[in-house]
Amino acid sequence: MIPENEFDRLVHLAEYDLDAAELETQLQDLAKLAAKVAGTEISLVNLIDAFTQWSVASEGIPVMQMDREDSVCQYTIMGDQPFEVRDLSKDERFNRKFYVTDDPHLRYYWGVPLTSEAGLNLGALCVLDKTAKEISPEKVALLEIIADEIVNRLKISKTVASLRSKLQHSEEKQKQIAHDIRGPLGGIIGLAQIVNEQGDQNRLDEVLEFIKVIQTSSKSLLDLADEILSSKDALKVRPSAPAENECSLSILKNKLKNLYEIQGKQKNIDLAVEVNSCKSELTFPKAKLLQIIGNLVSNAIKFTPAGGKVSVSLDIFEKGQRRELSVIVKDTGAGMRREQIDSILQGDGKTTKGSLGEKGFGFGLPLVKHLIDGMGGRLKIESEPGRYARFEVNLPD
Repeated sequence: MIPENEFDRLVHLAEYDLDAAELETQLQDLAKLAAKVAGTEISLVNLIDAFTQWSVASEGIPVMQMDREDSVCQYTIMGDQPFEVRDLSKDERFNRKFYVTDDPHLRYYWGVPLTSEAGLNLGALCVLDKTAKEISPEKVALLEIIADEIVNRLKISKTVASLRSKLQHSEEKQKQIAHDIRGPLGGIIGLAQIVNEQGDQNRLDEVLEFIKVIQTSSKSLLDLADEILSSKDALKVRPSAPAENECSLSILKNKLKNLYEIQGKQKNIDLAVEVNSCKSELTFPKAKLLQIIGNLVSNAIKFTPAGGKVSVSLDIFEKGQRRELSVIVKDTGAGMRREQIDSILQGDGKTTKGSLGEKGFGFGLPLVKHLIDGMGGRLKIESEPGRYARFEVNLPD
């Protein structure tokens, strides 16, 4: 399923520059709250990119990732209303999926899109169970509040990261960003308070205790905003500490293996990530790196048959007073024709199928080209149909 605004949605998601591995602690309490409100065994906070659904927080099941075309939430992000499937085993779209036929043998699904202020869906909050459930209108309202709070926290994560990396020495900008943080949080606190005050009429006493989690967490973030406003030095980077907006090649290597090695194992593909050992501790601005490299790795895994190999090479070169990051992603997969390469370099994309028939959405590589161009970088593609594809990315700091 492809939303009409899919490319804009993917670009918007990339602008958040989220690291899926770092979001669980920020969102775990809301995942737990969603399951409690709905009365289900399982809840997931899912972000959906061009290739993958990332479960960044969960309750009742470990955080996981799956191919986008296997997910139910791909249907949820198609619109602006909750999406419900009362029995997954009786729906032809899902009755053969592994999570229905095998453990945990899911039956019930209810999801709501995570919609940003720009009106674009970043992913979905969903609740699931092994037996049929009924989500009352009162619980729907509460779950939508939780979804709004998830989006608020993602926005805060984006805003604070931007503040740390770009506005460390600007008191005026600090106040502006802190004001932006306070706005949505103040709204969610007020809304949660209304639910709290009217909750007895809905007879959701148990739920009210968990609604307090929203209020407590949001107030703590308001305190953070106040701290930013009151301290000029709060966000300055200490000379002895690594910059917040940078990562070393060794850290980047570990993140890539942690995020994408499971995708390779699912297809019996060897994923190798190598760095120049002499420069493994050199740092480079991390903005958009996971979005760019991750899309290239996911694409390579998708088009490489079982038993194949995907390799990633990371290096840093000195260019005068600046550094340039070199990333090479090579696979032993289907390869591409010259016209396909030209189409990607022109920012276009077409839907294709992977080596196991995986559905292609046609936006991953054009998104990579868009992000690279926006950073003033270069993309070079070499390929031989039926043998390999090689993507070389060079990014200035």
